[in-house]
Amino acid sequence: MVKYKRILLKLSGESLMGDQQYGIDQNRLIDYARQIKSVVELGVQVGIVIGGGNIFRGLSGTAKGFDRVKGDQMGMLATVINSLALNSALKETGIKTHVLTAIRMEPIGAYYSKEKAIKALEKNEVVIISGGTGNPYFTTDTASALRAIEIEADIMMKGTRVDGIYTADPEEFLNARKIEKISFEELYKQNLKIMDLTATTLCMENKMSVLVFNMDTFGNLKKIVEGENLGSFVS
Repeated sequence: MVKYKRILLKLSGESLMGDQQYGIDQNRLIDYARQIKSVVELGVQVGIVIGGGNIFRGLSGTAKGFDRVKGDQMGMLATVINSLALNSALKETGIKTHVLTAIRMEPIGAYYSKEKAIKALEKNEVVIISGGTGNPYFTTDTASALRAIEIEADIMMKGTRVDGIYTADPEEFLNARKIEKISFEELYKQNLKIMDLTATTLCMENKMSVLVFNMDTFGNLKKIVEGENLGSFVS
């Protein structure tokens, strides 16, 4: 028995770096692939959106003088690179996967559509949706919220380096308090930026609950889909 039948898993590009300063840590990649495989084997349908911050972030590029649109396009391409890497790691574990792209770039990946994604999910095949929304000025958090709604996921799971939502950054403030459960309205009021405003609004208006948890602790993903209360729940 599993708590969620279909999930949208948002993975952080920065987490893929592991202890490196840039790029993809092979051990972290394999760790993620094994965790995803463990829930697929339970019958959970898994859609994935992964960030690109370990390679390039559009906003940071803009700060260095890049045109915002070009910077965001570079960031979208970074998510495709990460998606291909995760796709390869998952296939090594024996899991069937598909990379769909928000911008046409066959043969790298098939062009995304809701129908393609759901058809693959119903066959218990992992779908990795890359390229953000395909448009500049939108983050991968917004892309995750959008795709979670489109594929009719039971929940959007945001895998991070911390074990939930805190009143302040727990890596900077020792007195930061963990929040187990919170509404989207309270997120607004307390200015807790777990996602950008567009992503938060999309989830709130479409009643898409979000679970923030530590993906870097091996086994957490499986524990959550089996019903264990980990992380922070937003609804």
